Amino acid sequence: MTTLVTGATGSVGRHLVAQLVGAGQPVRALTRRPAAAGFPEGAEVVGGDLLAPATLPAALRGVDRMFLFAVPETAQEVVDQAVRAGVRRIVVLSSSAVDDGLADDVAGSFGHAHHRPVERAVERAGVEWTHLRAGEFMLNTLDWAPDIRAEGAVRGVNGHFPSAPVHEADVAAVAAAALLGDGHAGAKYFLTGPALITPVEQVRTIGAALGRPLRFVELTPAEARDLWGRRGMPSEVIEYLLWTPPAPPAEGGYAALVRVSPAVAEVTGRPARSYAAWVADHLADFR
Repeated sequence: MTTLVTGATGSVGRHLVAQLVGAGQPVRALTRRPAAAGFPEGAEVVGGDLLAPATLPAALRGVDRMFLFAVPETAQEVVDQAVRAGVRRIVVLSSSAVDDGLADDVAGSFGHAHHRPVERAVERAGVEWTHLRAGEFMLNTLDWAPDIRAEGAVRGVNGHFPSAPVHEADVAAVAAAALLGDGHAGAKYFLTGPALITPVEQVRTIGAALGRPLRFVELTPAEARDLWGRRGMPSEVIEYLLWTPPAPPAEGGYAALVRVSPAVAEVTGRPARSYAAWVADHLADFR
């Protein structure tokens, strides 16, 4: 029972490869640069690119389960190849931005438009499928590291609005459970961390771990567009990040739109990791 992990050098894929190897499972890691991958002993590393499906036949040979990273441009062709090769179970790394209330031909938000075509291709394939609709990743705050190292400050928007970001290792753990175990076919798991936390509180948590105070500097939308644009962020991502909740938390508007999901604990049998635990795992990145 060989599992192919696509996006294997990514934040979730790397954890998933390590977890499958640790469980004694045959795992094949797909990467565009096999020589530089640095996977643990026991992982079979193969070259290939989801954006170039012609490079995939060798990687798919003998595979019956696949972790699929979202590449909408070629999703249908990749899934078709996988089915022809004998893959019978696919777990998709999707997004909580996917809205089941939208018709399939409606683009919706940036996240929906990027991930829903991949989900749809898998759903049509006649295989067992599971969608991991991950919310915000704790890993996103690594973007703050250069400014924290340089000046002890983080510049952002909506500093007092909470979210429930998830540790990338927890997403991988749910993926491993869905790939290896039964009872997950047709599930759409909304994945979050164990608690709500604001960006201001996240910065405070990083500062406590570093042993020095840090500041969160609130930007106006115009300031954020300028800063993120100069750093090369795509305009559609900037606008997605600048979405403003309909009312402040104190008035109850935003609180109704965010929630903590129990899915990580329910699927893996252990609590989701806290943001403080994630910071401890990544502390060297902020020093």
